Amino acid sequence: MSENDVNEAKWYVVHTYSGYENKVKANLEKIVENRNMQDYILDIVVPMEEQIEIKDGRKKATLRKVFPGYVLIKMIMTDESWYVVRNTRGVTGFVGPGSKPVPLTDEEVRAMGVEDFAPEVDYEVGDNVMVVSGPLENFIGIVEDINLEKRKVRVAVSMFGRETPVELELEQIVKI
Repeated sequence: MSENDVNEAKWYVVHTYSGYENKVKANLEKIVENRNMQDYILDIVVPMEEQIEIKDGRKKATLRKVFPGYVLIKMIMTDESWYVVRNTRGVTGFVGPGSKPVPLTDEEVRAMGVEDFAPEVDYEVGDNVMVVSGPLENFIGIVEDINLEKRKVRVAVSMFGRETPVELELEQIVKI
């Protein structure tokens, strides 16, 4: 798979019969496997969110679909991949004007929380930084480690006359 293919993969929204979202996901995953289409259909998501219900004085966490009747698919749009998705049992069509599927923008994907984008930071290990929020606000320190996946940064902060390593969120510090 070339670099271009990865760039062409976009998130599309597919409309399904009500209650068929998970069936569509399962059916599509089987088809992708059987037809070796992993390079074209990369991810299939039924967005869920936790909902807390209180029944008989007890808290109960349940998952509910965020967009009932819709499935999100990260795919490279080709005639074949379009045909495969379009003809999956339970799918009524792609979301978009007329017959043309319209991919979601990066902002929409971010807002839906479907895909985590690695945040960009303008500091690196060894940089002097200042804590801008939280209990250590205004403390100065040196970046020791950056973990973009966990969105954490370890900073050696000078407290009570000695360096103390603290773990912070990426957004809690700025380069000075």
